[in-house]
Amino acid sequence: MTARAVGRSVRLYHQPARRPLLDAFHARFLGPGDLAFDVGAHVGDRTLSFRRLGARVVAVEPQPALLRALRLILRNDPGVTLVPALLGAAEGEALLHLNRANPTVATASREFIAAAAGAPGWEGQEWGAALPRRRTTLDALAAAHGRPHFIKVDVEGWEAEVLAGLSSAPRALSFEFTTIQRLVAHACLARLGALGLAAFNACLGENMEWAFPAPVGAAEMAAWLDALPAEANSGDIYASSEPARLRVAG
Repeated sequence: MTARAVGRSVRLYHQPARRPLLDAFHARFLGPGDLAFDVGAHVGDRTLSFRRLGARVVAVEPQPALLRALRLILRNDPGVTLVPALLGAAEGEALLHLNRANPTVATASREFIAAAAGAPGWEGQEWGAALPRRRTTLDALAAAHGRPHFIKVDVEGWEAEVLAGLSSAPRALSFEFTTIQRLVAHACLARLGALGLAAFNACLGENMEWAFPAPVGAAEMAAWLDALPAEANSGDIYASSEPARLRVAG
């Protein structure tokens, strides 16, 4: 079942037709010689997009099944460093909870599991085994690999914990939000504000289209998030120290 689930994700996220959309969107954040952190690399579609733009990538993924897939997909690319760990506020160890019904989704957050129980769009989840995994921080990754120009965080309700391990803002950053855990997104907005980031925009789902024609402040982003219907489900919020990167072109 796990192999089939990973295979479905690979086919879904690595459709050739998606590549130009991903690359055009990410080109506003990354270029040749830049460094990206892909936290929650999943099946590597974002990592490969960053590489097509000429950026080096530190890809972080704690799930054993996805790590096996990434090693095959990335084919020992010297421009990618694969880190088999969880990230958090401090170094140590944490439990990764696996989902028997959807093996490509895992979380270190018990609160996420509770919030997903019975929620629209999350029916039928079956959380079972929990694996102890090494936990490191964004700051530790930066110390080891260099300061990133862009960080993408998609870790199923653990985003605020990951950002708590960051003490210096990159040029730009994104984190996933869900409508079942809006308070996690609020905590992320507060953390990024404390790091000096004040310009935000967002995309719903995988559409890679800005929700606002120009960047907005944290308060307006929080209000937009709270007004979303539950069926919006998820998306990504972007922040940058250079607001022009968050503006609709044209």
